[in-house]
Amino acid sequence: MLFRFCLYGFLKNQRYFDPFLMLVFLDRGFSFFVIGLLLACRDLTVNMLEIPSGALADSFGRRGAMLTSLVAYIVSFLVLGASTSVALYFVGMILYGVGDTFRTGTHKAMIFEWLRLQGRSDERTSIYGLTRSWSQIGSALSGIIAAIFVLVSGSYAYVFFAAVIPYVFNLINLASYPKALDGEHEKAQTISESMRRLKNSLFKAITNRPLRRILLEAMSWEGFFNAIKDYLQPVLQSVAVVGLATFFGRDPTAPSHASIDSLFNPAQKTALLIGPIYAILFLLSAWASRKSHRLVARYGGETAAARILWRANLVVFCALAVAAWFQFNVVLVVGFVLLYMLKNFWRPILISRIDSRSEPHEGATILSIESQAQRSATLVLAPAIGWTIDMVHANQFGGPLWPIGVCGAIIAVAMLVSAPTAP
Repeated sequence: MLFRFCLYGFLKNQRYFDPFLMLVFLDRGFSFFVIGLLLACRDLTVNMLEIPSGALADSFGRRGAMLTSLVAYIVSFLVLGASTSVALYFVGMILYGVGDTFRTGTHKAMIFEWLRLQGRSDERTSIYGLTRSWSQIGSALSGIIAAIFVLVSGSYAYVFFAAVIPYVFNLINLASYPKALDGEHEKAQTISESMRRLKNSLFKAITNRPLRRILLEAMSWEGFFNAIKDYLQPVLQSVAVVGLATFFGRDPTAPSHASIDSLFNPAQKTALLIGPIYAILFLLSAWASRKSHRLVARYGGETAAARILWRANLVVFCALAVAAWFQFNVVLVVGFVLLYMLKNFWRPILISRIDSRSEPHEGATILSIESQAQRSATLVLAPAIGWTIDMVHANQFGGPLWPIGVCGAIIAVAMLVSAPTAP
């Protein structure tokens, strides 16, 4: 099963549009505020459906929920690939949100159920880190494949359609998961009973102080990261369009057709840089996921390791704020790569902390609550960050992306000041 868990993550991250999603929106003439609304629309869909979907997965079958998720993703990719208007993009993002709704929390709960059945629950952080590392390796390969698609076609259009193929294979993989991973607890017989269980899980998440603290950290770290992570793409685009021409531009003695500007259009030049950068980024993220359990061992506990990561996050965001103000784009790229790495040290530790404070029968529900908490933050932050960047850019008040660094630093300080002292 461990191989199949890793295969699921590897195939799930064959989203060839991910390294170019914001660039697709910018290419369509959307402002950063409209892009923020598109991301918020996806997260609003998840927020409306996710906790009930987690409860239904616990009550009626996690495998069925996962298959529903993959079908919704496939349809969303087709809609996004064929979209010619902002309205269709909103439809595609809603369908994407439905896919996220039935996936988040559910597959993790299946992994933890398998660990319990195997008597290996104490390996939560290392096993989840391993499976997550294969997701990141999948993303690394996806970045290279996506770049090849854009280089060959000269357009971002086909990356959505290409993502359908690995998702079909993942449908086959998930359909043959053993029934035992649905959980051995008593299944709810009605929707009302499932909602009653949901209410109980929500009450526990709110009243259990350690669990409530973890959910607040998830909102602060993951919610903000999801709102700002794709801003790496326009930074890379700027570096690619200017930098590649500088390093590989026409030699004065060479014929004019040798210029990189005549060989590649802006999308292709961006792909030349985005493909390798995203591959390196996700390979480093895979390494971070596999090593996250060592932070726990080194610092004497998951909470102590989380504090160390918050400190590192603060340093990176402060550096991003300065680099963004002065538009040191190379430093910005390095900063975003470090944020991805820190997130992948963080995520296995966070999930293990949540699972250790949850009952086995409510695993998917609690993890769905966690996912909704972070998406609630993204729902608010994505349009706000987009609007702020539009205003900064319009008024030429420093480089446009410095609000990302400032907001991230404020959040990190707030979490460190309020951090518990127990390991």
